[in-house]
Amino acid sequence: MQINLETLGTLERRLSVSVPATEIHGEVDNRLKRLSRTVKMHGFRPGKVPLKVVAQQYGLQVRQEVLGDAMQKSFGEAVRNQNLRVAGYPKFEPKPLAEGSAEFHYSATFEIYPEVTVGDVASAAIERPVLVVGEAEVEKTLAIMRKQRASYVPVGRTAQIGDRAMIDFRGTLNGAEFPGSSGKDQALALGEGRLLPQFESNVAGLKAGESKSFDVCFPDDYHGKEVAGKTARFEVAVKEVAEPILPELDAEFARSLGVADGDLGKMRAEIKVNLEREVKGKLKSRVKDQVMQALLNATQFEAPRSLVQMELQRMQAGARQELATRGVKMPEGAPLPMDLFQEQAQRRVSLGLILGEVVKAHELFPKPEQVRTLVEEQAQSYEHPEEVVKWFYSDPERLREIESVAMEENVVTWALGVAKVTDKTIDFDELMGQR
Repeated sequence: MQINLETLGTLERRLSVSVPATEIHGEVDNRLKRLSRTVKMHGFRPGKVPLKVVAQQYGLQVRQEVLGDAMQKSFGEAVRNQNLRVAGYPKFEPKPLAEGSAEFHYSATFEIYPEVTVGDVASAAIERPVLVVGEAEVEKTLAIMRKQRASYVPVGRTAQIGDRAMIDFRGTLNGAEFPGSSGKDQALALGEGRLLPQFESNVAGLKAGESKSFDVCFPDDYHGKEVAGKTARFEVAVKEVAEPILPELDAEFARSLGVADGDLGKMRAEIKVNLEREVKGKLKSRVKDQVMQALLNATQFEAPRSLVQMELQRMQAGARQELATRGVKMPEGAPLPMDLFQEQAQRRVSLGLILGEVVKAHELFPKPEQVRTLVEEQAQSYEHPEEVVKWFYSDPERLREIESVAMEENVVTWALGVAKVTDKTIDFDELMGQR
């Protein structure tokens, strides 16, 4: 076997390989002989089919299989001999093996993993948010839960913040409708910020049966690119205005939250436990995001395009599945725009390579007892925690996800030990995203 290695770019390489044709022909003959002992063909007894007949019927298929296997085997040997770490999948380009050729030639183009040297994060400034859950936070959460369970009663007055308006609307841009510009019998909760403030403020002040035309200026960074930075004309008809009626904070409300005896004290205690768990997760997430960004800022290298492309495809598939679970049907085979995921895919691949180096350099591999603790913590939010623990441990793939979380926690702990960390009390509403 002869090998020639070319450098095409920072990470891109091309191997040109030649394999003796005798090896190919010999393996084709061996496989055809083995096939002749088992193949069934009309007019012949099993095991008695002439080799020539088998070759006529299956020769081309067997030859292609042998060539494919020869490329895979010789490529593996070649990259091991050259001490190359292949990223993604190689692109094979075989040359036809003509009759009488002494060698089978092919080339394989691929990328290698970059040399990742993790930068110094000692100068990174990490702001660690601090929040202790108390009675005030429990009461705020209760208020939100009551609001989520509100019933609505139609009123004859004008709509105001907190009301729900049932509307028909139609929007145009230069006289033409655009995607999402119209709807009928749409429930609009005023003050929740689901639509642009300009739109909501024009609906507020209208009664059932009233209509209004007004302009809305879309911000430059609006997600709908066809209207971003432009002004559209809307026509709105209010069909109903209803005010919210909050449920009483009583035993019935407690029972609706799963407290069987309706005890309000138990209800508040359970809410506090769940809230503490949620706050803990959000605080850890904020610190982790800062650590990951610090590692990215300190470590510069080129991520393999092939790995980014693979991550893009995984993210696309995940997004399609998420849309399907929400009842949004995408046309079969219709791709989601790559630019939606490009930056995040690049970030994920880069972080994965950096974390691998940090874990290896500082021996931050997750320990079994650490993984067990994380599994049990996740299981506590379910009615039967012991069954959830068994569920995690019954599937190696699910357990690997928890191991990844444990590994990231170890990296965060290590980074906090070397970076410049300051604690800062954070507002409850800001942490929970209610502002």
